[in-house]
Amino acid sequence: MVNAIDATHWKKGDQMRYKAIFIAGVAIGFVAGARAGRGAYDKMVAYGQQVAGHPKVQQAANAAQSKATELAKTAAAKAPDYAKSAAKTAQAQVSQVPKYASSAKQAAASKLPARFGGTASSDGASDDVAPDGNLVYPVDGNSPSVNGIRYTPDTP
Repeated sequence: MVNAIDATHWKKGDQMRYKAIFIAGVAIGFVAGARAGRGAYDKMVAYGQQVAGHPKVQQAANAAQSKATELAKTAAAKAPDYAKSAAKTAQAQVSQVPKYASSAKQAAASKLPARFGGTASSDGASDDVAPDGNLVYPVDGNSPSVNGIRYTPDTP
């Protein structure tokens, strides 16, 4: 039995060598086939049909087909159960969407100033913008900062 070659252990030179051998084989086969003509082609087809009709080959093909049919039946039997569990999971997640949307709406409204339709007070206490237009981070209180660094404006 031939072991499969692990592609992760191939070196660049090995890959190139196998490609070159393959291309050479295709070229030789093409030239030989072109010179041999239709008679050689018909012989190859007849030999292929003879191999395919051999009892051992037929037995192996039938075994593979029955195994494929068995696996297909098993998969078909399990598919409804997997579909039901996936549907239940999706339904549970979809039922949570209104709750998530409501909490997101409340969170956004609590951050927006009243002048923009939010519920935050308009005195600037919960705004992220100080009266002078600078960003105020929650950890800074009301002192103006840029990118988290407190500063004192140059203009009075």
